[in-house]
Amino acid sequence: MRIFKHPIIEDFNRGKKVRIEVDGKTIDAYEGETIAAALAASDIKIFRYTKKNHDPRGIYCGIGYCTDCMMTVNGQPNIRTCMTKVKDGMKIKTQDGRGKWGG
Repeated sequence: MRIFKHPIIEDFNRGKKVRIEVDGKTIDAYEGETIAAALAASDIKIFRYTKKNHDPRGIYCGIGYCTDCMMTVNGQPNIRTCMTKVKDGMKIKTQDGRGKWGG
């Protein structure tokens, strides 16, 4: 499944294929799509775990309002993956709680 229309980001025109790393696994993505879209297309559903109960979270609102899709991207925690477009070579990690810089 790939997202081609988004309520906030402009319509998606599939760009060239790129590769991103998610928790050490390389997946294909397309320039112009969001990280969340690339993860959903690769059947990755858990993006972070809550601090208190360690409950899994993934895409919820898809428009940047909630924080369920936050992950650590290139060492920076709390990135809303539904609003952040992929770039070739990104390193993305499932976030635990509030995340850690450089983690």
